[in-house]
Amino acid sequence: QVQLVESGGGLVQPGGSLTLSCVTSGFSRIIFGVHIMGWYRQAPGKERELVATITSNFTTDYSDSAKGRFTITRDNAKKLVLLQMNSLIPEDTAIYYCNGRNSYFRSDYWGQGTQVTVSS
Repeated sequence: QVQLVESGGGLVQPGGSLTLSCVTSGFSRIIFGVHIMGWYRQAPGKERELVATITSNFTTDYSDSAKGRFTITRDNAKKLVLLQMNSLIPEDTAIYYCNGRNSYFRSDYWGQGTQVTVSS
């Protein structure tokens, strides 16, 4: 019932920007609001890695590579999560996945992913 749908990926030149969107459904606003939301990515031949997370009180955490370049936000009323990516580099090329988790509910939801390719 819960669905996370990512969009906004594509081909961008180094130094460019993209905004990824994660639209969720199947949550109530209350339940969405108590989930830690995050973005992860997986490049070919590599393991999935954390990019950024944001808690219900808007505390954020970023990977070292994302820090200073990416910004994660959430809108609990819209049940929406965004990832603003600036100063993109080829190493950012990966499939980006939206995630929602809550340890109390033992929930762990994933979207289908959206491809980001940074290349000239």
